[in-house]
Amino acid sequence: MPENILVAVAWPYANAEIHAGNLVGSHLPADIFARYHRLKGNKVLMVSGSDSHGTPITVRADAEGGSSLDVYKRFHAGFLELFQQMGIMYDLFTSTHTSNHFHVSQTMFTTLYENGYLYTEKQFQWYSTAQKRFLPDRYVEGICYICGFEGARSDQCDKCGNLLEATKLINPRSKIDGSTPELRETEHFFLDLAKMQEEVIDFLTKRQTYWRPNVIRQSLGQIQTDGLHGRPITRDLDWGIPVPLDGWDHKCLYVWFEAVIGYLSASIEWSKLEGKEGAWRDWWKQPDAKTLYFIGKDNIPFHAIIWPAELIGCAEKFDELFGEQKKEKFILPYDVPANEFLNLEGKKISGSRNWAVWGKDFLTRYDPDAFRYYLTMIMPETRDADWDWDEFYHRNNDELVATWGNLANRVLSFAYKYWEGVVPDPGPLTEPDVSLLTAIEGGFESVGKELEQVHLRAALAEVMHLATEVNKYLDQTAPWMNIKTDEHAAARAIFVAMKAIDSLKVLFAPFLPFTSQQLHIFMGHKDQLFGSQYVETVQDDLGEHMILRYDPTKAAGAWKPSDLQPGDTFLKPSPLFKKLDASIVAAERERMG
Repeated sequence: MPENILVAVAWPYANAEIHAGNLVGSHLPADIFARYHRLKGNKVLMVSGSDSHGTPITVRADAEGGSSLDVYKRFHAGFLELFQQMGIMYDLFTSTHTSNHFHVSQTMFTTLYENGYLYTEKQFQWYSTAQKRFLPDRYVEGICYICGFEGARSDQCDKCGNLLEATKLINPRSKIDGSTPELRETEHFFLDLAKMQEEVIDFLTKRQTYWRPNVIRQSLGQIQTDGLHGRPITRDLDWGIPVPLDGWDHKCLYVWFEAVIGYLSASIEWSKLEGKEGAWRDWWKQPDAKTLYFIGKDNIPFHAIIWPAELIGCAEKFDELFGEQKKEKFILPYDVPANEFLNLEGKKISGSRNWAVWGKDFLTRYDPDAFRYYLTMIMPETRDADWDWDEFYHRNNDELVATWGNLANRVLSFAYKYWEGVVPDPGPLTEPDVSLLTAIEGGFESVGKELEQVHLRAALAEVMHLATEVNKYLDQTAPWMNIKTDEHAAARAIFVAMKAIDSLKVLFAPFLPFTSQQLHIFMGHKDQLFGSQYVETVQDDLGEHMILRYDPTKAAGAWKPSDLQPGDTFLKPSPLFKKLDASIVAAERERMG
């Protein structure tokens, strides 16, 4: 039976372009995982969107002298363009500034409120006397009182990853004008995490056997050390989702609280767009569904502690308030495969200093599969990784081009020349032939196992290893030489190699979708391995919105070995990848900074 797989991807702030660190942190690993499960025939729902209410957007708007709405829409449009170019195939990439998201978020707030998991409390918050307003947490920076990092935000430290109490920040300063804010009293709603502590611990304990150690360390370890405490879920803001209660004017839902609700609201929006109102429940209410959250390590507490707590606190009451007849609990995250950080040439990525590999800029000079390949091979799954331009150059030429691209091109070109576009008849296969094809067929299990566990680097390395084995087989059988003296031996070797390549194309497809589809056509197939994606414009009470959607109807690929037969026809190939000149290393380093 097909599994229901929810692939939930971190929502990028719509205040800056996406760079390689963002892609490798969440979007690319999620896409690879989703493509694999689509090939497997599972029911995949991959959702995300632009975080349009985060204070980074308002900071940018203030700096530009424009509106937060304009900032969000500009960068959101750029995200849609990049994801299409990169082949990041979302079933729905939407935004938090939609009527649907407002409604779902406010319903979750009301559910938690009625279930007794919210309380009000007066607290001190940083206030700018110059601007005469309370400052959101991202507007205030200072020294982390836990690790001493000097650029910590007042709500979280990017260095040690801990959630912070804003009032304890050392030497606070306003990011807007550098002035020193003062503490003033204000009232907010708090999520009563302490009430849900035992259930959250139980949830995490059951997953510690297969979750990544860094995720368990930052979640279960943190709870066992400090315990859970109430967290404010409202803020003194005008840009965002209003608190759905009388008397709470000029206060909005805190972005960290409502952004994670986006995974649910996007699923509900997708259901409505598909004309299947309750379809979202297959991924959120079915006990055997698997929900995976692809994020960077800075988001671990929000997805491994706070989001599960929100889901626990809603119980069956959400359905009642949302107008659903069924009353079922939400399922909790199956996995949170958080990645570590990507650095650049030994230094931390910094957009403000242009120390980054920007996604759209990169794709003006290089192909998307070369980008996807290198990012996967250096993916920071267990520790921070480093983008190095010299390594990118060598991996592209020595692995992608020399090992895989040249294998496919020279075999198909040779076969097209001597058998005129018809797969040759191999006759009886020898033991080495059968051994190679058996090894390739075994890759569907071994590579699939790594992909199931979100070990993407290991999975891709295994596929490349199998491609190397085909190259070794060709070195031993030497069909280019045998064609002159033993045409039958050459035909057998070429048939075996073509069948192996046809299987490898599928194994590579989650990682290299563009060239795998190109090779799929060269091999004589007329269908698509995957579906297609497109941009759609929708209208609601908040205005016009652009969304990215996925159409799976043309997808015919399957996670299984090749069924290539003698006599099948194929097309004349062309090179799949571009060999790079060594000069690109110095040129790219010159562009940075």
